Amino acid sequence: MPTLKVAVSIDAELLREVDRWVSAGEFPNRSQAVRAALARLREERARRHSLLSELARLEPAEERALAEEWLQGEASWPEY
Repeated sequence: MPTLKVAVSIDAELLREVDRWVSAGEFPNRSQAVRAALARLREERARRHSLLSELARLEPAEERALAEEWLQGEASWPEY
């Protein structure tokens, strides 16, 4: 996929951190560091969206019944 140039303004401390990553050899340059950060953000959002979609399909009453069934086999709390 072709890449395009964009100008981005960021906090000075954040830029120093990006430069430390580059100096430490974690990324070859600032552009690669920013690209990697944006890709990770996109992946995290996609994962979170997927999780929320799965949670929306749960039936609360059914989940409660399963939890109560599981808890019935648990030992009782000890007396203190």
